[in-house]
Amino acid sequence: MADRASSSSWRAWVLGGLLPAYLLTTFGFTLARVRGDSMLPTLRSGDALLLLKYPRWLHAAGLWRAYPRRGDLLVFKAPADSGYAYETVYGVRHRPYNIKRVLGLPGDTVAIQDGRVQVNGQVLAESYASEGFVQDQAAQRVPPGKVWVLGDNRRLGESLDSRAYGLVSLRDVAGPAGLRLWPRPGLIAR
Repeated sequence: MADRASSSSWRAWVLGGLLPAYLLTTFGFTLARVRGDSMLPTLRSGDALLLLKYPRWLHAAGLWRAYPRRGDLLVFKAPADSGYAYETVYGVRHRPYNIKRVLGLPGDTVAIQDGRVQVNGQVLAESYASEGFVQDQAAQRVPPGKVWVLGDNRRLGESLDSRAYGLVSLRDVAGPAGLRLWPRPGLIAR
């Protein structure tokens, strides 16, 4: 009888405590920590962000069409076929998450001319971007299910983004992160 009560309380603990936490962090939101300088001056290494996962799931279910939006900061994994997709930490090879700004949406044509990003022939006003050298890039059309991303740190060699590894599949996106929780709490400018 004691074994049955113990088993029942264990199940109640798992279903009552762990399952809601799992569902919330998988389908709702979780925390993300910035690592590196690719998003300077907007984000610094060590910043803690709120990563919203529900927009991705709602979009996948066809319930949210306005995802992602140009200017969103997306947390994603680099394309698996890219030489920059994997890293090895303590002998374990994995695909880490990145954070970059979405500049090209499905159907857009993105180019870099004279060091300025152009989307559909219009130069973007990018008050969030750092000064730096941006190499010109021929126009590229963004196909359905993909986005074109760029780090805010435009200094040469400071950001691995769509210029290096190409377009990012929406299947590899965890979600947008537009709220900094620490050390300077607040919304992040789009």
